[in-house]
Amino acid sequence: MPDPAETAVRRIMSSDIYAHAVAALRSEHDRIVADIIRLTEIPAPPFQEAERARAFLSMALAGGLANVRLDAVGNVIGLRRGGGEGLLCVAAHLDTVFPAGTDVTVRRDGTRLLAPGVGDDTRSLAVLLAWVRAMDAAGVRTRADILLAADVGEEGPGDLRGMRHLFQHGEYAGRIDAFITVDSPDMGRITTGGVGSKRYRVRFRGPGGHSYGAFGLVNPMYAMADAVARLSRIEVPSAPRTTYSASVTGGGTSINSIPDHVWTDFDLRSESAEELARLEARFLAVIEAAVAAENAARSTVNGPVRVELEKIGDRPAGRTDEAAELPRLAHAAISAHGFAPTFDVSSTDANIPMSLGIPAIKIGSGGSGGRGHSLQEWIDVEPEASVRGMAAGLTTVLAAAGV
Repeated sequence: MPDPAETAVRRIMSSDIYAHAVAALRSEHDRIVADIIRLTEIPAPPFQEAERARAFLSMALAGGLANVRLDAVGNVIGLRRGGGEGLLCVAAHLDTVFPAGTDVTVRRDGTRLLAPGVGDDTRSLAVLLAWVRAMDAAGVRTRADILLAADVGEEGPGDLRGMRHLFQHGEYAGRIDAFITVDSPDMGRITTGGVGSKRYRVRFRGPGGHSYGAFGLVNPMYAMADAVARLSRIEVPSAPRTTYSASVTGGGTSINSIPDHVWTDFDLRSESAEELARLEARFLAVIEAAVAAENAARSTVNGPVRVELEKIGDRPAGRTDEAAELPRLAHAAISAHGFAPTFDVSSTDANIPMSLGIPAIKIGSGGSGGRGHSLQEWIDVEPEASVRGMAAGLTTVLAAAGV
């Protein structure tokens, strides 16, 4: 019996409308590259995406979208009306990992573009606009409406704030039936699992004192070190993959002082919401035990060690069944263009809809790239490979929205 997903993809790809849309991508390739460069050279650190958002909004207004605007948290959203049979959201994130002041000037080396953030996720922003123009040029009419979103807060401290608002508080909350995020150029992976994370900044405070004269008083550094050591001995499952890390630390006054405060940032992750909750409970118990041990080991005459916990990140875990319609359509569409995609897990904007039970995946934007999250980040915009990847992504969107 023919696979329904493969049948749907073949029907789309054999149509004149599809051929016209791909021809539009090919003829507009130089414009797409220019859009990538323009957007890349607008810095967009987490919580500082506004200038890039305004630029994207002006570019989106030139396409065939209705009601293009900034929402309450800074996402750019616009609607491509179809037949009204459901709502598919297609997104790419505005922010990059790089702090303010990073040189984001794009350099060209043959068909390569080199700049921080050029592939993650700026190329995808330009590709979203290209898909809309290609659909308009071909006169594509989808059964579902398509909500386009350029969202804030995907990276690190952003904690998926753009997606949280879109799905939980914005005007489209409760109305989105399926979700595709386009993130990185890689067409070889379709993300169907969302890695959840809990992130804490833990501050250990004590009375402090002279390292010689007050020797014997409780030392928050010892409590912190004990907590890190205890955490390192926790055994976690390899399946579902679950991890932890003590990542960044600081504090203290001088080399000849018992510190009155120190702090460490901790990162806890799992593919499973249940395992993540279990790890979080053990982590909190470790912190409590380390503080209690230090207060029992040394003098608290001037006060005990105290601990303050601040949750600085909370990404929900989730999963879209690989046998569900959306992943199967994506797999069929991308495979039909000569790629060999595999399903994987990652932490992306798709975590939010996955956690809400909404079918969601992550796909690539096409072409190739490397050195993501580094100053040496690059993408290759060689036209043939670039258009092939964009066509595979567009096919996925058309199959998901229905044509």
